[in-house]
Amino acid sequence: MSTELADVTEVEYRQLLLERVVLVSVWTNGSQATADNSIAELKALAETAGSQVLEGLIQRRNRPDPATYIGRGKVVELRDVVVATAADTVICDGELTLAQLRNLEDQVGVKVIDRTALILDIFAAHAQSVEGKTQVELAQLQYLKQRLRGWGGNLSRQVGGRASGGVGIGGRGPGETKLETDRRRINSRITKLRKTLREIDITRETKRAERRRHEVPSVAIVGYTNAGKSSLLNRLTGAGVLVDDALFATLDPTTRRAAAADGRVYTLTDTVGFVRHLPHDLVEAFASTLEEATQADLLVHVVDGSDPDPTGQIDAVHAVLADIGAADIPELIVINKVDRAPVDALTMLQASHPEAMFVSVRTGKGMEELRASIESLLPRPEIKIRALIPYERGDLVNRIHQTGEFLSTEHTAAGTLIVARVNPPLAAELAPYELAISDPARRD
Repeated sequence: MSTELADVTEVEYRQLLLERVVLVSVWTNGSQATADNSIAELKALAETAGSQVLEGLIQRRNRPDPATYIGRGKVVELRDVVVATAADTVICDGELTLAQLRNLEDQVGVKVIDRTALILDIFAAHAQSVEGKTQVELAQLQYLKQRLRGWGGNLSRQVGGRASGGVGIGGRGPGETKLETDRRRINSRITKLRKTLREIDITRETKRAERRRHEVPSVAIVGYTNAGKSSLLNRLTGAGVLVDDALFATLDPTTRRAAAADGRVYTLTDTVGFVRHLPHDLVEAFASTLEEATQADLLVHVVDGSDPDPTGQIDAVHAVLADIGAADIPELIVINKVDRAPVDALTMLQASHPEAMFVSVRTGKGMEELRASIESLLPRPEIKIRALIPYERGDLVNRIHQTGEFLSTEHTAAGTLIVARVNPPLAAELAPYELAISDPARRD
């Protein structure tokens, strides 16, 4: 598991000092390969956070130990590994209770954090916008509020001054304790952050409403972190979004306009990546950002075909989509990085997901077929109309190009004779120029 890193600069000839960590995972179900993939992902998360991974331990148990997460025997082994490697941090592949954190730290003698705290730390490092920073801070405070600790007098709950409420003699104490003060300050800060996010969400909802008013279809690019979502957005739209071979490089959604081959305009949105066991506090804090997926007309689900467990990635993303209420939205699965993926893995994916598209965003393989598939799955305008549009109303023809679908076009002396599918607002504007249509039903 060692990931020894050295960074010798031109100015200072010394080794870069990184946090030295030991990983610990509890294997409760699944195969050995599943357990190995889980701790390998934890290793990637730790490296993204700027750590040097020294060792990884896996404990086979039916369920995590309620006192120490890994059990007394494994704690002794962990302490020996920490001493031998001179590690300064232990990262556990699960969400620990306050008692488990405290007991492990007491027995191991170094700082202990869990998977949730690690992911929150990565999000905090990558947040750039005001919205992203606010969402991350909210998630961190919600996580911290449940894990406040105090020692000695800080644990007192005695009231200060004259005792009230029947506490009586012996109930008078130092007043509000530090632990209580911290909790009150955290609650006040959470309230303020939620107010800020509500104000930001109003702006985001205004933009969504504008797109809906103009009947612009929306496509959300979702998937596991580092699967290639931002690269796909750049390839399809030339958006110029940051692309980095790192987990959670994208936290802020980016929306760009794209045009189908028939001229229809739609939007593509790059969303935050998912991961196995995504912390609930993080999902709640990023609710407004994740709404880009819940309100889309189509989800383009990008999967890293070169990952050791792409099926696990698909299941993890589907679990998060179900949590945010986006499970019923039409989905197009896109297996990316086929140029790096083993042939047998691609064969298995093709058998289990025959409707999936197989592409390489880096080389461009399969991109034209993917673009055509996305356009074919866009919602079709619901009203079929036949109209003779005067040449001076070329603006209406242009709007049909952008938001409608031409079935036929004929240029006559009186104007442009069109048969097209359009949305209700545009159909109302075309009504003065409408002719009888051969179809008995306009709506089909």
